[in-house]
Amino acid sequence: MNEQECFGSVVRSRRLALGISQEELAARAKVHRTYVGSVERGERNISLLNIHALAKALGTTAGSLLTEADKLME
Repeated sequence: MNEQECFGSVVRSRRLALGISQEELAARAKVHRTYVGSVERGERNISLLNIHALAKALGTTAGSLLTEADKLME
């Protein structure tokens, strides 16, 4: 997996652990549902602002999401 795919996998795992839909995550992060889907599939080179928005919506920090994604890269 590349960096984008690893980050997307972490976002998807966190979302599923919370039991929320892509639509709910998108609403919490104030982004479009299709954007969340493309992030989870690793299709987006996501901006720092959106990393923070998704992290907050998932009840975690940007650093935590990135650290988990880095671990998947190893």
